Amino acid sequence: MELTYSTYLHLDELLKLQQPRSEPVEHDEMLFIIVHQSYELWFKLLLHELEKIKRDFAANDLYGAIATFKRVRTIMKVMVEQVDIVETLTPLSFNSFRDRLEHASGFQSAQFRELEFLLGYKRADMLRYQVGPESEHQRLIERLGEPSIVDAFYDFLEQRSVAIPAALRQRDRTLPSIGNEQVENGILRLYKNEPDVQILLELMADFDEGFQEWRYRHIKLVERTIGSKKGTGGSLGVEFLKKSLFHPVFHDIWAIRHKL
Repeated sequence: MELTYSTYLHLDELLKLQQPRSEPVEHDEMLFIIVHQSYELWFKLLLHELEKIKRDFAANDLYGAIATFKRVRTIMKVMVEQVDIVETLTPLSFNSFRDRLEHASGFQSAQFRELEFLLGYKRADMLRYQVGPESEHQRLIERLGEPSIVDAFYDFLEQRSVAIPAALRQRDRTLPSIGNEQVENGILRLYKNEPDVQILLELMADFDEGFQEWRYRHIKLVERTIGSKKGTGGSLGVEFLKKSLFHPVFHDIWAIRHKL
């Protein structure tokens, strides 16, 4: 069979994956499904690109990391803008089909939890909320114990003559990443003396800000849609989500801002 646009992208299968559960079908359920499927594709791409950045860091490939951080920063901007589309869904229209979701919830997204773990925001207790196939659970266990993007950044910094404390290297990798004053001082030196590295650090801050902005927009979306109700996936809803706010990925890059 000749390769076409449709067969290359598997459009026949892709366009059959939007299957509303409401009967009769509620008009807005299609929007809800497509947006969340789109988010899962963006999560998949972010995981793909961040793995490349880890390799760039390990290889001391400054320009490769710069190029890819430009990409993930732009992906985050698109993800934030997608919230505008979801916000056209009013509380009444969402509640018209919410019961059909039963216990299904974005809170159960294994890819988003993978993304959090890869970015260093590791919380082993979140595994108990994952109710998907065993393969998803296994991926999360592996991500929990793997070096995060912050650990890979340490590799890059060491190749730029920044001493990484042994305590950071030997710490339990299943715990969230933390800031360190010695690392901050090394980053500050690079920031002031190596303009190309400064470009990278600013892109990392851009990505980090975008990720935190997406969290905030997502939380406000949930709050305006369901208020104080509990989430469908067993979470405590908005109050639980708020606990994830203001957790930067690259603590040390933010910590030096007042010294620049």
